[in-house]
Amino acid sequence: MRAVVYSEPGPSSVLRLVERDLPEPGAGQVRVRVVRSGVNPTDWKQRAGGTYGASPYEEITPGQDGAGTIDALGPGVSGVAVGDRVWVHMAQHGSAHGTAAEYVVVPLHKAVPLPAAASFDLGASLGVPAITAHRALTSGPEADRLAPGTLAGRTVLVQGGAGAVGNAAIQLAHWAGAMVITTVSSAEKAALATAAGADHVVNYREDDTESLIRELAPDGVDLVVEVAPATNNDLDRAVIRNGGTIAIYANNGGDELTLPVRATFSLNLRYQFVLLYGVAKELLAAAVEDITAALAAGAIGVGAEHGVPLHHYSLDQAAAAHDAVESGVTGKVLIDLA
Repeated sequence: MRAVVYSEPGPSSVLRLVERDLPEPGAGQVRVRVVRSGVNPTDWKQRAGGTYGASPYEEITPGQDGAGTIDALGPGVSGVAVGDRVWVHMAQHGSAHGTAAEYVVVPLHKAVPLPAAASFDLGASLGVPAITAHRALTSGPEADRLAPGTLAGRTVLVQGGAGAVGNAAIQLAHWAGAMVITTVSSAEKAALATAAGADHVVNYREDDTESLIRELAPDGVDLVVEVAPATNNDLDRAVIRNGGTIAIYANNGGDELTLPVRATFSLNLRYQFVLLYGVAKELLAAAVEDITAALAAGAIGVGAEHGVPLHHYSLDQAAAAHDAVESGVTGKVLIDLA
């Protein structure tokens, strides 16, 4: 099979397209014929310098997310069949083998049934962004699961609503019944956030952001999904309600966050930091169940009409796909394998 690999950290030029033996699934595993591989910031960050620690593997095939069909079953696997359509998440976590290959072997729980109405593009766009968004939306006392009505009466502020996680957070929060406010940096991104389902969009480069959010949510927002805490913390504290939650999943805008202690504890705030690679298995399983329910309901979509422009690359263009994500391209980058 064809696979993209790298043997040492570095720029995208370390990625090589090679031929490798077809992997065989072990006990409790399935082999998936990959149709689409999703590229996330975590992929290039790990490749560039081992963000999550030194790799124990001599060779790595990147790619946490993907979609395709089950091609072979390992011993003890039941409840699925060869040919079943699935979306794959966190494939390369704890493994040397990710989805930037024609086939990938994963534990059964990482290959989730993909509804017939959902495209492979959509399936490969879930994984890291959607599960991260789910954890951010359920990280406070507002709800521990998502379903229609669980966030009814709540106001969610999504900072950076045109990003992959921000878009997923808008769609999931809207499905769960929240009023969703999001911030963006341009009119083009405002249109994408509106397409994703945001009720109100604030252009932080043009609008009086704090005043406008306070006008929309006079009692304060219940939950902030935050991509740039170092930049936005003062604004978050100014617009959140007493007892609200700020869920932080990225470090855009700076690596250091300084808090004014009294002004923060006076609001009884909860700060929740979200990184999937340390999340308990039962919480990941809950996220997958809820995302699958949202998929079945048609509440999650990709493409410009859902606020997620798609950018397709072939497997031999994997380096360019990584570069596109690293450069901050708006939308979802996918590698096509079939």
